[in-house]
Amino acid sequence: MENTSGVGVLDKATTILGALEAGPSSLAALVAATGLARPTVHRLAVALERHRMVARDLQGRFVLGPRLGELSAAAGEDRLLGVSGGVLARLRDVTGESAQLYRRQGEARICVAAAERLSGLRDIVPVGVTLPMQVGAAAQILLAWEEPERLHRGLRGARFTATALSGVRRRGWAQSVGEREPHVASVSAPVRAPSGQVVAAVSVSGPIERLTRQPGAHYSQAVVEAATRLSAALGHGGQGGQGGQGGRG
Repeated sequence: MENTSGVGVLDKATTILGALEAGPSSLAALVAATGLARPTVHRLAVALERHRMVARDLQGRFVLGPRLGELSAAAGEDRLLGVSGGVLARLRDVTGESAQLYRRQGEARICVAAAERLSGLRDIVPVGVTLPMQVGAAAQILLAWEEPERLHRGLRGARFTATALSGVRRRGWAQSVGEREPHVASVSAPVRAPSGQVVAAVSVSGPIERLTRQPGAHYSQAVVEAATRLSAALGHGGQGGQGGQGGRG
């Protein structure tokens, strides 16, 4: 085994992950590709699956898991935060409403950047505040593209449904009216990494009396455009808003 670290189990697990870089693989194919004993490959692959480093496709083959994408996204966080200030300020100026950027952390979402409306009635969300994943447009966005098991687990106690998330994925944005706070509405869209994974949600929020009870009709285009700019800054070549979901409000 090349590039050994001296920690055998780690070297073997890394070898399995390296083999999966080529694409989905059955247990037999993994054994052949790694040269490891079949019981060892099975034990380590199942353990990696437990930690979401490895997953299974519809045919039951092993594939690289979603946790690797999440770690990759976290590595790119500085770039995202570096460009978010200007994009959020522009979104605020275009819409006249407060703009926020959210990332998921465990079973919550965190506001990592914001551009607040300078005057008048506004929805202030301080940077660093932790909000639940059961309410709001941003929560919908951050949950909509999760793998099925995590998605269904996230729907427990949520104010939105699986059908609502399906609609978010189809149209590429989410709206929320009175979910987080009784008088607040919001619109959100997904920010994507180069792999296409949703790594953040960009939102505008404000009083329902200004955003109305159909905020998406008025603000979705501007929010999707902001998400597209942030996605492009991360190296994603597609439309940053496609397949989005959720929101905060």
